Amino acid sequence: MLRAPIPAIGLLFLLGTAPSHAQELNDLYYGEALYYAYQGQYFEALERLDTEVRQHDQIDEPELDALYSHIDDAEFSLGDFELRYRMHHRAGRAIRAVLEGAVHETIRNDAAYRLARIHFQKQQMDDALLALDRVEGEIPYAIRDDIEFLRANVYLAQGKQLESVEVLKKLQRSDEFGGFAAYNLGIAYLQNGQRSAALLQLDIAGQITAKDESELAIRDKANLVLGTILLEDGEFENALLPLNRVRLDGPFSNQALLSSGWASMSINDYERAVVPWSILAEREVTDSATQEALLALPYAYGKLDIHGRAAVHYGRALNSFGSEIKKLNSSIEGIRAGKFLEALVREEIRQNKDWVIRLRALPETPETYYLMDLLASHDFQTGLQNYLDLADLRRKLVTWEGGFDAFDEMVDIREGHYEPLLPDVDEQFRKLDSRMRLRVEQHKMLLKRRDDLLTMPRPEILATPEEQLLLARIERVETNAFRDTGTYQETLLRVKRLKGILTYTLHTEYHARFTEFDRNVRSLDEAMAMVQAEYDEYVRNRQAATHSYVGYDKPMRRLRADVEKAVEKIDQLMARQGRLLEVLAIEQLVARRDHLENYGDKARFALADSYDRATQAQANLESP
Repeated sequence: MLRAPIPAIGLLFLLGTAPSHAQELNDLYYGEALYYAYQGQYFEALERLDTEVRQHDQIDEPELDALYSHIDDAEFSLGDFELRYRMHHRAGRAIRAVLEGAVHETIRNDAAYRLARIHFQKQQMDDALLALDRVEGEIPYAIRDDIEFLRANVYLAQGKQLESVEVLKKLQRSDEFGGFAAYNLGIAYLQNGQRSAALLQLDIAGQITAKDESELAIRDKANLVLGTILLEDGEFENALLPLNRVRLDGPFSNQALLSSGWASMSINDYERAVVPWSILAEREVTDSATQEALLALPYAYGKLDIHGRAAVHYGRALNSFGSEIKKLNSSIEGIRAGKFLEALVREEIRQNKDWVIRLRALPETPETYYLMDLLASHDFQTGLQNYLDLADLRRKLVTWEGGFDAFDEMVDIREGHYEPLLPDVDEQFRKLDSRMRLRVEQHKMLLKRRDDLLTMPRPEILATPEEQLLLARIERVETNAFRDTGTYQETLLRVKRLKGILTYTLHTEYHARFTEFDRNVRSLDEAMAMVQAEYDEYVRNRQAATHSYVGYDKPMRRLRADVEKAVEKIDQLMARQGRLLEVLAIEQLVARRDHLENYGDKARFALADSYDRATQAQANLESP
């Protein structure tokens, strides 16, 4: 859930949606990244997916990689994970790359929406609106209402209430945002000065049919805001109706009970004020509304002239305030001793989604009793999350640092396995390489001869070995044989007749022989391609064998140094951030302690006054 800047009264709620990865996955590493992301472990998801995408970008034939069919979605997921891990700068770059790439318009619109969310979270409203304006064409059904709701919140944050009203009106029937839109519409009317419309809309939002806990909470919030406005305007009787609609077990029940009691007190209905304050006084005493109710309840009894009961409750309040002041003092001392930060980073606590509440219940960590109140501060939440992220990152770096020895051992094992084998393999390869080079040259010569025959036919080139031998003998006879004999002319005539027959055969069969020659050369092309592929495969495997253990010394030393330097820097940042948290927590706890001390002084004087009044009333009853 995202939150807009807090307006004059109330909160603007904005829900986000998770990315959809419904297609069948072919890459196991991408699937592993999604596995961690779906569990909310976005750092682990980033660690794996970022490595996988980088490796994919560096390979020679990316179309053979299992990630190839998912690369667009993987790059989009990378930006989404960075966004969810609050790496807004890097996420913005990744999502902008998707926006500017050749992707389907549904993916582009989803990216534009997520980029707008980044700007919204960073309070960059103009940029958020520009990103939303880039949404056009087909919009994924799952985020259509999300886009419009974000647009309405951006308008509200910019002070454009009228534009926000128009958008929120259209979202009233939204299944996902109907309740939130109804509440925000009331806030928009209120900020625009339309008080009557705002009160009417908040009344409608306070009576919506809620389906889940978040809608129930926003309905309670609408009733509380409406009741608070009416109470501040002096319409005490009207304020009671929406305040009484707030659930007793909801997150806004304490403030609603307190305000309901004050509304009843304002119309002098003291008995009615006792009811909500009595309920509230029995609740968690660390809540500021409960502490105020501990004083307000005996005050109501005093107005009813039940001074004895008022004295009892003032005494109870005084004891509660004293006990809480001791807890606050203990919390302040614990924070100064570093126990607060130690409690925050306890792994067994943070594995549960309700870890903040569990921290509060631990008897050995009194410094966390008022943690819920501290977390209500946006600055404290941001600082706390930064500290926890640093603690998680330090833990991972220390784990990685311990894993370097395992990598060194792995490299040594590979070296011990390959080094004895490679000399024999290399010797055999050199012999194979020499034969391979010879065959390649022969193949090139045949290809050249075929190409030459296409442009300049030479039938004698395609003569069989027997025919070539016969041609050679005929040539010798023509030049040397029987030149001095008397039968020379007769022999020469017979030789020419034989040569003519052979030449006729070569010319008439030339095309058939050339076709056969071309077929044989083509089959040889396929064989040579297979041989070349096997040769290349051997070279790659030979290189892979060497690269599996050679050249890791410098990178490992650099990584060790980088990790050590990063751990030192994180220690410095954690110390600085932890100190900031401690100062912020101590300041707030001191303020709460001062407030309780002030309450204690009031309770002490009121207690004495109630005893005096109770004693006076008793004396009046006993006098004749």
